[in-house]
Amino acid sequence: MAGKFFDRLVSGLSKTRKNIVSGLNSIFTGFSSIDEDFYEELEEILIMSDIGVTVTESILEQLKKQVKELKIKEPEACRELLIKNMEAQMDIGENAYDFEDKKSVILMIGVNGVGKTTSIGKLASQFRQNGKKVVLAAADTFRAAAAEQLKEWANRANADIVAGEEGSDPGAVLFDAISSAKNKNADILLCDTAGRLHNKKNLMEELKKMDRIIEKEYASAHRENFIVLDATTGQNALSQARVFQECTDITGVILTKMDGSAKGGIAVAIQAELGIPVKYIGVGEQIDDLQRFDTREFVEALFTE
Repeated sequence: MAGKFFDRLVSGLSKTRKNIVSGLNSIFTGFSSIDEDFYEELEEILIMSDIGVTVTESILEQLKKQVKELKIKEPEACRELLIKNMEAQMDIGENAYDFEDKKSVILMIGVNGVGKTTSIGKLASQFRQNGKKVVLAAADTFRAAAAEQLKEWANRANADIVAGEEGSDPGAVLFDAISSAKNKNADILLCDTAGRLHNKKNLMEELKKMDRIIEKEYASAHRENFIVLDATTGQNALSQARVFQECTDITGVILTKMDGSAKGGIAVAIQAELGIPVKYIGVGEQIDDLQRFDTREFVEALFTE
């Protein structure tokens, strides 16, 4: 991740940092010994920053074990351990971005309003800058503006796009986009999908149908299903991910609007509770404000004072 992006990440996480760091500072300096009250206060701060109950308990359990083993007496000495334990919860593994160097189909899923279409545009632009041949599929045929918005992004990114009429069958758009990707020998096919959650049955059927089309028409392609989540919604983002996870196999998370959120801890919760790695993180409107997620840099930015 570029230094410039790290600076933006630091400023983008300022609301979350205010939440976590000032609270932690007062605990680490305010307590003279490590006792139950110390752990309780710590727990409260982590939960308040939307790291979530399950993950917080897991982090604290590990911390207590280390404090015992290392015979730590000073609260301040727990700071580094806490940071390391948070990092451990978010390890995304070394193969997280292998798909960028394979012929890949990326299905982008998520509810409306989370920044899905914008994220597709930004990714397309970055893939193009890296010399990849990209085809976009405007398979969200329910939202009138979705295809238009995607066409604009395709123009900006200099990527090909396949779109249907409003209300047309998303499966047909995907089918045509796969043909186009094959004909053009594209590296990456990025596919927008409709973001309807209120009717889970329809959502399931539609995603299953898309899966079947890809399996049948493009079996040789590497598959990724990315869910786009809005960080400002905190625990609600986690609930959305759970519903989509019931419908399809999610391989990665794109977390948008981190700069507007005091709930940045949700990045830790999603990864640890759902076992889905956060692969990209967005901290602004600019095209390069969406970047690969780097665990160490994220945690470092979170604790930069």
